[in-house]
Amino acid sequence: MEKDSKIYVAGHRGMVGSAIVRELRRQGYTNIITRTHKELDLINQQAVNDFFAAEKPDYVFLAAAKVGGIEANQSALADFMYDNMMLEMNVINAAWKNGVKKLEFLGSSCIYPRMAPQPMPESCLLTSELEKTNEAYALAKISGLKYCEFLNRQYGTDYISVMPTNLYGPNDNYHPTHSHVLPALIRRFHEAKEAGLEEVTCWGDGTPLREFLYVDDLANLCVFLMNNYSGNETVNAGTGKELTILELTELVAKTVGYKGRILWNTDMPNGTPRKLLDVSKAKALGWTYTTELPEGIRLAYEDFLSNPMRAER
Repeated sequence: MEKDSKIYVAGHRGMVGSAIVRELRRQGYTNIITRTHKELDLINQQAVNDFFAAEKPDYVFLAAAKVGGIEANQSALADFMYDNMMLEMNVINAAWKNGVKKLEFLGSSCIYPRMAPQPMPESCLLTSELEKTNEAYALAKISGLKYCEFLNRQYGTDYISVMPTNLYGPNDNYHPTHSHVLPALIRRFHEAKEAGLEEVTCWGDGTPLREFLYVDDLANLCVFLMNNYSGNETVNAGTGKELTILELTELVAKTVGYKGRILWNTDMPNGTPRKLLDVSKAKALGWTYTTELPEGIRLAYEDFLSNPMRAER
């Protein structure tokens, strides 16, 4: 990308999209295009086609998505599949029809099988059954990355895919029921501390292993890959480090300053037993993360304290 290339970031108000915009500006890119959902509904195919025909962006970061945690995924299966399938297909197809030089599709590590080998290499995609609690979202993301691959193979496009591990950081979603585990824990422990509660109950038994990547590190990788990688196979984005949900809850509680007991509701689902990405490909390309988890959680909590999402019920 040139510093004055016209770059469209889809989903710029979300956690990932806003981080990509910050990183692009930090690196001196000056011609960044954004549209709010009110200005451009990505599920509306005609609106997306009209936007691309008028703006003719050179590069596209597709970070827009309908996202949520286990409860949100389970309660709105059809919505998660339809909304994500429609918006990503509309954007990718319009990019192809309007001669976009390069597109980067942002997915999720949930595309990999529930019982994938650990750490999960990019090559394990579609080798066995998906995790049921987020199957609809995973199928949509798999379709998006495969559509990029098929356009490359059929039409010679240069569309790439990035699959991040669990993300957190500025502009995260702290909704009490529709957020992911780390922001949900930040909110729960903060509110318990403020209310003087003696105990907090978390879902599952605390044994699942998870990996977390600070979103600004992901954004740095996304810009790096746009400039340095081409290929049909996706690239994993993570730290290569994992911890149990129990360890995570204790770390978040310590960061927030909550000193009560942590209990576990084993009637609630754990989700995938382990999700650690094989990040050797990104490392071989010359990239690695910089933000360690304790520092990242501290920064995320600072964001939470000033984030209007936390006021929503």
